[in-house]
Amino acid sequence: MEANNYLQDLKDIKDLMNKSSQFISLSGLSGILAGIYALIGAWIANALIENNTRLYITLESVLFKQILLIAGCVLAASLITAYLLTVNKAKKMGEKVWNASSKRLLINFAIPLVTGGIFALLLLKNGYYGLVAPIMLLFYGMACLNASKYTLRDVRYLGLTEIILGLFAVEFSGYGLYFWVLGFGVCHILYGTVMYYKYDRK
Repeated sequence: MEANNYLQDLKDIKDLMNKSSQFISLSGLSGILAGIYALIGAWIANALIENNTRLYITLESVLFKQILLIAGCVLAASLITAYLLTVNKAKKMGEKVWNASSKRLLINFAIPLVTGGIFALLLLKNGYYGLVAPIMLLFYGMACLNASKYTLRDVRYLGLTEIILGLFAVEFSGYGLYFWVLGFGVCHILYGTVMYYKYDRK
């Protein structure tokens, strides 16, 4: 009996240490909404591309600026939604949003993401348009994988999925928009739904 109590105490200590080192207030609903935003953005971008009469899209073209604006709106909406829902969840759990764990999470997520963003801009500048979608998926996947050490384990699997999609997008470089839809739209909805039912509804 004492041995069982000792093992339970060790388990409780381990759980407490994990909670103190991980930011667990991420909202699954924010992932679902981010995926929906991405699908809407991709649908609008695809409609603009289909109506484009030019063979290639250049950095100076109006179409490229429109697509960039759509991507910026999707990103902004996703970030704002994630912040608001995470703040709400953290309050319910009695956890601070800005603490040591969330700082580590943000730093480890931002380093690969910003690196990938700069790399994508350099590719665009040098005319390697077909590699932009794969690079964004790959670096986003690495950002999720890197940040997963400080948050829910499901983020790790999301990251691995994004990396795999990024590699496929390199092989099928002409279908970048479709891989974006899969990676940033469908995957976010699927993983967000899993996280919502596993953590948010408790």
